[in-house]
Amino acid sequence: QVQLVESGGGLVQAGGSLRLSCAASGRTFSNYAMGWFRQAPGKEREFVAYIMWSGGSTYYADSVKGRFTISRDNAKNTVYLQMNSLKSEDAAVYYCAAARWPSASANDYGYWGQGTQVTVSS
Repeated sequence: QVQLVESGGGLVQAGGSLRLSCAASGRTFSNYAMGWFRQAPGKEREFVAYIMWSGGSTYYADSVKGRFTISRDNAKNTVYLQMNSLKSEDAAVYYCAAARWPSASANDYGYWGQGTQVTVSS
């Protein structure tokens, strides 16, 4: 089993930055591809980014490409989402997730964190 706990969410002004963290517990963290998803009120859960096992390959949704960066530190069992140039449409609950194989589909992830709220003000 893998347990995931997100942190780092909060209130930020439009144009500002936040860095989300996802701490993992369990065995063989480096064997899992990690993804970030978000869900705004009234909307379906949306793919944000994923990162391969070694961290050498990443993939982003068009809506965040160029502004967000996903990274991982396997020595710390932690995955990060650096969010820059935040916009009002980025406001959502952000979830990290783990899968044995990388995917942009939420259905392919077997482990999920509890989520962390990101609020963007202007």
